[in-house]
Amino acid sequence: QVQLVESGGGLVQAGGSLRLSCAASGRTSGINAMGWFRQAPGKEREFVAAIIRWSGGRTYYTDSVEGRFTISRDNAKNTVSLQMNSLKAEDTAIYYCAAATSPNVVPTRAYAYDYWGQGTQVTVSS
Repeated sequence: QVQLVESGGGLVQAGGSLRLSCAASGRTSGINAMGWFRQAPGKEREFVAAIIRWSGGRTYYTDSVEGRFTISRDNAKNTVSLQMNSLKAEDTAIYYCAAATSPNVVPTRAYAYDYWGQGTQVTVSS
């Protein structure tokens, strides 16, 4: 089992920045990718960003955050972070950290992830 705990959410004005962090514990050696998803009120959960844990740490982003958000990892500390800059009102959502153990993970798909955090609220005021 893997436990994921997010932190760093909050309220920020449009154009501001926030940094989300996710700490993994438990059987972390099996994690191959970690990602961030978000869910806004009345909408489905959507992919935001992901990073492969090994092999150079390839990153993936949804188009709407490309150039504004940066995902990074610290394998020694079992953490993944999401630096969010130039935030917009439409970024308002609950942000979830997720971990995948499959060696053939499709990192942009929610079904590929085995473990999920409880979520952290990000609110961007316009």
